[in-house]
Amino acid sequence: MDVKDANGAILKDGDNVTLIKDLKVKGTSVTLKRGTLVKGIRLTDDPEEIDCKVEKVKGLVLRTEFVKKA
Repeated sequence: MDVKDANGAILKDGDNVTLIKDLKVKGTSVTLKRGTLVKGIRLTDDPEEIDCKVEKVKGLVLRTEFVKKA
């Protein structure tokens, strides 16, 4: 199963990605800004989602359509 970012680059466990769009995090008042670097992603069973940690939010799941490989 290949997991691809918004540009079509293949993602692997431990890669660093950058957000390409401002995202509001459900359940919190945090908004992740475009250009935020997310380090050490983990792949999930769904090829359209990745699991990651950002400064203020732990256990965050992002859709791959909103990230690009850093």
